[in-house]
Amino acid sequence: MSLATWIQPPFGPVQFWTLVVLSGLGTWMLRASFIQLAGAFQVPRWLSRALRYVPPAVLAALVVPALVQADALFTPAWDWTRPAAGAVAVAVAALTRRVILTLVVGMAALWTFSALGW
Repeated sequence: MSLATWIQPPFGPVQFWTLVVLSGLGTWMLRASFIQLAGAFQVPRWLSRALRYVPPAVLAALVVPALVQADALFTPAWDWTRPAAGAVAVAVAALTRRVILTLVVGMAALWTFSALGW
């Protein structure tokens, strides 16, 4: 008995690609609606102030787990190189306020710490 007889797709290729195209169209329409309706409504001042904190919060939510997590498989082995490189990048960001420099120095620190392998 082959594996193909055990695993049957829930739908055919036409249904699959129809679902992919419709999903893409739906997400595009959702994003386009915010752009098209941007000038039609006045955003309350309190909401506008609150929305300024969304990009840093999203960036922190993406970066912090990558710094403190041991690896992609969540093994308990601790690796100090990523938190140390993150600390270097935070220091560069605080001192210079330059994004590209922060990325370059942070990656250089990560590669250097990984090469040292202390």
